[in-house]
Amino acid sequence: MKSCLVVDDSKVVRMVARKILESLGFSVTEAADGVEALEACEAAMPEVVLLDWNMPRMSGLEFLIELRAKADVRQPSVVFCTTENDMDHIQRAIAAGADEYIMKPFDSDILESKFTQAGII
Repeated sequence: MKSCLVVDDSKVVRMVARKILESLGFSVTEAADGVEALEACEAAMPEVVLLDWNMPRMSGLEFLIELRAKADVRQPSVVFCTTENDMDHIQRAIAAGADEYIMKPFDSDILESKFTQAGII
């Protein structure tokens, strides 16, 4: 079973993402911001990170840059899932090492399609 860390400051978004991901066969852990996400990755690196952009303490982009700087660990696939839908944000995310980009709101079909495109499932 593949593991996915859902990183979003919205408990509702984490709950919806968890339900969809578990239906796709993932084991799911959650973090409310980038700081919690880094701690979770240090404890047990997931195979996939579903990542929001705008969060307190540490943004999704800041988290991704720190994660990708860790050369000594197995790197997970990272899929941004955010309301930031302009080309500048998308280009910055991809340049920082994101594998795919999903616009909120999302549903199970969108999530499954993007994970398939990224080679995750």
